[in-house]
Order: sequence, then C-alpha cells, then structure tokens
Amino acid sequence: MPRVSRSVLVTVVAASLVGGCATVKTTQSGAVGVDRSQSMLVSPREVNQSAEKQYSQVIAQARQKGLLNRDPAETERVRAIASRLIPQTAVFRPDASGWRWEVNVITSNQLNAWCMPGGKIAVYSGLIEKLKLSDDEIAAIMGHEIAHALREHARERISQQMATSAVVGIGAAVLGVGAAGADLGNLVAQVTFTLPNSRTHEIEADRIGVELAARAGYDPRGAVSVWQKMAKASDGGPPQFLSTHPSPDNRIKDLEVYAQRVMPLYEAARKK
Repeated sequence: MPRVSRSVLVTVVAASLVGGCATVKTTQSGAVGVDRSQSMLVSPREVNQSAEKQYSQVIAQARQKGLLNRDPAETERVRAIASRLIPQTAVFRPDASGWRWEVNVITSNQLNAWCMPGGKIAVYSGLIEKLKLSDDEIAAIMGHEIAHALREHARERISQQMATSAVVGIGAAVLGVGAAGADLGNLVAQVTFTLPNSRTHEIEADRIGVELAARAGYDPRGAVSVWQKMAKASDGGPPQFLSTHPSPDNRIKDLEVYAQRVMPLYEAARKK
C-alpha cells in the first residue's frame, strides 16, 4: 500500500469535516430578503443548552453584586419593548415563539447589549442612560441582537471554530506536537462576549433588526439615529458589542435604505 503523506491526511480529514456540516436555512427571508444558507457542525440543542448555562451564570453574578434589574422602571421599559419585538420573530422563524425568552437589565457603564442563542437577552444600563435612548432606539438595538439569535450566528461561528480547531488538532497530532480542542461552553462565551461579529453577520442583523422593530410598531429609522449616537460616543468607532465592519458610513447608508423599505410595515403596525 502506498504511504500517505501527512499533509494529504490532514487535507482528507478536513474535507470530511466540511462534508459533515449540515447546510441549513435558519430563517425565512422576510421583507428585507435575508436568505443566505449556513453550514453548521453542531446542533442547536447543544448550543442553546450551553448558552442557557452561561446566561444563568452571568445573571447570578449580577444578582450577587446587586447589579441585576436595579431600576424597576428601566427594567419594565426594556421588557415592554421586548414583549412587542418577540412576537414578530415568528415572521422569520415560527419556532422562536417557543423559545424560553429572558430579558434582564444589568447595571454597568458599558455600552453593551446581547442576545444569546435561544433568546437570552441582557441590556446594560449604560447603553440606555449614556446615550439617552428613545424607545425606538432601544428597539433597534434589541432587534439587532435578537436577529443574531434568530439567524443562529453564534452556532455558525462556533461551527466554524470547531472545524478549524479540529483540523489544527488533527494536524498537530499527525505532526506529533499534541492535540487541540475547545469546550462548547467556552465557545458560546467567546462568541457572545469577546469575538466581534463578521461583516456578513452584522449586515444581516441590522436588516432583520429594522424589520422586527417596524413590525412591532417602532420607527425603524431609530436604527440610524442610535448608530450615529454610538459612533459619536465611541470616538467614531462602534462599542464593543458591534463589529468594526461594515464602516460606520456604509452601515448608516445601508440602514437608511432598509429602514425606508420597511416603513410600510411600521405604518401598518401603528394603525393596529
């Protein structure tokens, strides 16, 4: 039998990993037309379970420090906005209405907000108070973060990292320098708190976010004004929970186009 080179072996195993990915469409396209197919290597159940554990830890720590939902009026305001946004998720994926949604406000000076897989939301008080956000602007931010969860961007990024780590680990083992791997829970935390979203993910979340806001009766142009506020507050750059791509100018232009596209949905929602 001919001897197989190490590089060929790594290539063959890498190809098998790619072949093991499931190609899925996580959401319907909606009025904004987001219809990109995605490759997944890990199941949604596993990611959601890990996200729920991570969320519970964050909330428990905030509660222990007296930072959880400290201002009842602010918490009620955020939850009221979420209660209008969440039903609109069914337009993009009907199963989202059955998620175990949670919405909390954490007292912090950070300009931050996120939505973990499965609908676990946190908004930081500094974001609301420092930027003096209107309800339309809060809805824009929450819609954006909810869109990441609907599109399962975290699961997609975890799948990409797992594939890369597996190939690196196999290559290292073949070369006799040890193995590499990653814990799913750590990956969920990384993609939520540390790693910036890709340009593609940010654009998808922006567009779906304005549609969710419009359908919920919030002015989708709030996405434009809140981005302008965030860029100004961050010396021309985005806060930590937003990617540096696309550029602020391009992002605002895209948001203006898509906010205008969903204005009929906003106007219809206001008449209900």
